[in-house]
Amino acid sequence: MLFLLLPLLAALFPGGDSGFEKPVSFHVIQTTSFRNYSWVHLGSGWLGELQTHRWNIRSGTIIYLYPWSRGNFSNKELMDLERLFQKYFSEHQEFYIFQLMFKDTFDLQVTAGCELHSGKGFLGFMQVAIQGYYFISFQNETCLSSPMNARKAQEACNLLNLNEAFTHRLHRLLSDTCPRFTLGLLDAGKSHLQRQVKPEAWLSSGPSTGSGHLLLVCHVSGFHPKPVWVMWMRGEQEQQGTQKGDILPNADGTWYLRATLDVAAGEAAGLACRVKHSSLGGQDLVLYWAPQSAVGWILLAVIVALALLTGLGFWFRKRWTHREAPCSSGPLK
Repeated sequence: MLFLLLPLLAALFPGGDSGFEKPVSFHVIQTTSFRNYSWVHLGSGWLGELQTHRWNIRSGTIIYLYPWSRGNFSNKELMDLERLFQKYFSEHQEFYIFQLMFKDTFDLQVTAGCELHSGKGFLGFMQVAIQGYYFISFQNETCLSSPMNARKAQEACNLLNLNEAFTHRLHRLLSDTCPRFTLGLLDAGKSHLQRQVKPEAWLSSGPSTGSGHLLLVCHVSGFHPKPVWVMWMRGEQEQQGTQKGDILPNADGTWYLRATLDVAAGEAAGLACRVKHSSLGGQDLVLYWAPQSAVGWILLAVIVALALLTGLGFWFRKRWTHREAPCSSGPLK
C-alpha cells in the first residue's frame, strides 16, 4: 500500500537520483529524567529538522505546532496515537525502573520514527539511550543491544523480545502508522515546506585577530529552505580560509548563517561574499567588501553635509524671523 503512495513524495520533493533531495523522515523524541522518585517527561515530533509536534505532559495530549501538523489522520486516529503514547510512557517507566533496577538519578532518551531510503521504501527505527549512551535499538521486531552496559542491555533485549505484544505493536507503529502519517504531513504541509524565501545579507568586521589583520564577517539571514552556500571570494576564486558557523533557526522559521574570513588589512580590497540559494533563481547574491578608509570618508562627508544643512536652517530661520518682526514705534502721547 505504501509503495503506491511513494510517487506523492517524488511530486512534492523533486530532485536527486532517487527523486528526493535528501532522506525524508519523521521521528518522535522522548526525554525522561528520574529524580527523587519522580519523573519529568519531554516529548516532541520532528519532520526532518522541523519540529511539528510537542507533548503536553500534564494533559497527556499532542500539541500541533502548525495547522497542517495533523496530516490527514482522523480525530479518532490521533486520539488512538495519544493513548498509545500514554501507554508507552507508562510501560517504559515500569520496565526500566522495576525490571532493570535502574535507580537514583536516571536519564532516558528514546528516538523512534521512519525514514524513506532510496529504492527501499520506509524503514522504521528506534534507539534507546540511557545516561547519555546508546543502550538498545530495534530493527524490524528484533531488539539489539549495544556494547555499553552490555549485560543490562542484553537483559533488556531478552525481556523485550519475549514480550511479543510489545514488539508487534512497535513494528506496526514504525512500519505502517509512521509512514502513513509522514506522507500525510508532507501532503498537508507542502505549501509551507516548499516555500522559498530569499536571503538578506550584510557585511561587518569582527574583533581583530592580530595586528594588521581584519576579520570579515558575512551575515546571511531570513532564507528558506535550509540548504545554502556561502563563500568569501576573490573574483572567481574561493577563499579556503572561509569559516562557516552553524545554520541557526530564526523565530519565523527561516535560517541564519555567518561566514568569516581572517585576512591581512591590505588584502581585504577586492574580496566579496557570494551567496547561492534555491530562492535566488540562479542569480547569486554578491556583496563586495568596501575598504574601511572609504567607509570613513563617506561617513565624514555625511556628517559634514548634515552640519552644513543644520547651520543653513538656523540662518534662514533667524533671517526670516527678523524680517517678519513689526517695526517698533515711539510712545503714544
